[in-house]
Amino acid sequence: MTVDASVRQRIADNVAQTRERIAAAATRSGRSAAAVQLVAVTKYVDADWTHAVWDCGCHELGESRPQQLWSKAAELADASIHWHLIGHLQRNKVERVLPHVTLLHSLDSPRLWQAVEHACQQQGRELPVLLEVNISGDESKHGFAPAELERFVMDVVMPHDGAAIKVQGLMAMASLEGGPERARCDFRALRQLRDQVAAATAGQLLLPELSMGMSDDFEVAIEEGATLVRVGSVLFEGTGA
Repeated sequence: MTVDASVRQRIADNVAQTRERIAAAATRSGRSAAAVQLVAVTKYVDADWTHAVWDCGCHELGESRPQQLWSKAAELADASIHWHLIGHLQRNKVERVLPHVTLLHSLDSPRLWQAVEHACQQQGRELPVLLEVNISGDESKHGFAPAELERFVMDVVMPHDGAAIKVQGLMAMASLEGGPERARCDFRALRQLRDQVAAATAGQLLLPELSMGMSDDFEVAIEEGATLVRVGSVLFEGTGA
């Protein structure tokens, strides 16, 4: 669907306001706005709307479904987009997804690690990834249990240091219930888990990135240390998308 000028302006205004909110939250956490990257989530809109977001200066774009990612990557091949896969990745889709992805946020199991590592070797590339943690314990969510993450890092990640997979940090979603304060607890727990795991590696694996926070809670996430926020619906408010 073609995006008219008034809608493009509304998206631009929403993006600007979101960046202002990110900057304010970063200041409250004692950091600069540059320390937090906005990943604009475009999973609910088509390629034309996605291009409109890119036109507003959002070049880091997030998709949840592999099929949508590779379809949009083909349609928008002329735009310099850095694609982030933020949703669950099935092993049978790894080979087709990898050529398009700048950062995989959702490496959530040992079996997916093996599939991604194999595909990276076959394609002759390295891939930055985040380890997804089910920090809230919600049964509907994917990810490593917090109690098993350190062992996975020590048994799998560390022995393969220098492999094609480059672990950059952790990703999580807050609980579906409980509001901002429950979200704050989940985000704080993820940051503390990151620090615990990094310490266990004696500083060999720093895990600098924390991908946490979405449209309803990204400011709380930043206050608790997020370096990447995955924001979608806020960017389309008032557009009819």
